[in-house]
Amino acid sequence: MAERIAILGGGLMGHGIAQVFACAGHEVRITDPVTEARAGILARIKASLGELGHDDGPLARIEVLDTLQDCVAGADLVIEAAPENLELKQEIFADVERAAPPAAILASNTSVIPITLIMSKVTNKTRALGTHWWNPPYLVPLVEVVRASESSDEAITATIDLLRRVGKSPVEVKKDVPGFVGNRLQHALWREAIALIADGVCDAKTVDDVVKSSFGARLAVLGPIENADLVGLDLTRAIHGYVLPALDRATEPSPYLDRLIAEGRLGFKSNRGFHDWPPEAQAALRSKVAKHLRASFRSMDGD
Repeated sequence: MAERIAILGGGLMGHGIAQVFACAGHEVRITDPVTEARAGILARIKASLGELGHDDGPLARIEVLDTLQDCVAGADLVIEAAPENLELKQEIFADVERAAPPAAILASNTSVIPITLIMSKVTNKTRALGTHWWNPPYLVPLVEVVRASESSDEAITATIDLLRRVGKSPVEVKKDVPGFVGNRLQHALWREAIALIADGVCDAKTVDDVVKSSFGARLAVLGPIENADLVGLDLTRAIHGYVLPALDRATEPSPYLDRLIAEGRLGFKSNRGFHDWPPEAQAALRSKVAKHLRASFRSMDGD
């Protein structure tokens, strides 16, 4: 069965998610409230397909529409990929519930906001859940399927089955916590990385070099819990006795980040963050990451 997919948001994540479903043979409708964003959706997908060495065939299965109501009409699955604003997402799903079929599954692609909060204005919460994709969606296989407080087993199972059929690697997040699994792990690392820089332990380049040239190099095939078992839980426990008391415990964003932001160092968007990023360096890093992901997941598929 080729389910009908509706995507709300044509930006970085939305157009990539649409591409995944269209490449798998599904009919996709997509919209964005910004006229310029809508106008550029198909061109962005065409460019992504070209980078992957694919033809333009999937574009024929993607329809860009002007309104949310037209986009979700007749959909089997609605995925919201709007900015990370709780009130905006709540309003979107209130509108979606009025316009989408009663049996449609409603999913948010939020990275961190609890799904239960996002779906608070939805009447039938049994069909509401989270599908947290990773960037770029057409290269990274993981999708976190997040169970909200009233999500039904049927909705979770159907979503996981669909994602597997389009070539993704879905996992179920059984408790609706901020950041789910992946971003909680990722930002715990970022918190410690920023603290090391702020405390003068090392500079930003050293942090990146250490991660990429040590445990980061094996993370794709050796997860942290597997590694704990590999080295032994007794050794893991002994190490924790020394290192955990020294780790950063901040529960608020780092003042060091605030300082960089105040200086206009926003990362790629301002050409400076922790590192300097002239346009050619940005393009080189994006290309390097894309090539690495393509090679890594081709290799894993071959294994």
